[in-house]
Amino acid sequence: MIDQKASKVSLMGLLFALAMAFSYLESMLVIPGLLPGMRLGLSNLVTMYCLFFLGKRAGYTMAVMKAVFVVLTRGFVAGMLSLSGGIFSVTAIVLVDFLSKHSLHYITLSVIGAIFHNIGQLILARYLTSVFLYYYIPVLLVTGLVVGIITGKLFVWIIPYIPKRYRTQLREHRE
Repeated sequence: MIDQKASKVSLMGLLFALAMAFSYLESMLVIPGLLPGMRLGLSNLVTMYCLFFLGKRAGYTMAVMKAVFVVLTRGFVAGMLSLSGGIFSVTAIVLVDFLSKHSLHYITLSVIGAIFHNIGQLILARYLTSVFLYYYIPVLLVTGLVVGIITGKLFVWIIPYIPKRYRTQLREHRE
């Protein structure tokens, strides 16, 4: 029992390091056309892995750990935006996956997660600035759709390269 728990803790540590590396890599990329603050969300690949193969608790834990990293590297407001987006995203994926009568594809769940990540951030931004940015909603929805598709496709592409012992198959693999 202890060996299994230590194994999961060490795996989460490695995954968190990977998420930090993705976040750093992403901050170095300059993508023409993206507005300030918009990112591809490469570290969300790690959160999706945690959620789909290690369970809900691991998904939420990774979202919180990523937010703590953002607080330490980009400041409190950015960290809180990361936390609200991450919690909204994981919760939306969990709820939609639970409520759907059919198994949804990873890309669909990724799009839902990306859109709700943006919604969570927008809701928190509303309370931080006392201004609700209605005009920004369409931009965030389109961005969430595009980024969700890209992240979902990347996730589906990397699944076969993850060793089977690290895919506990909490959900069946879907192509």
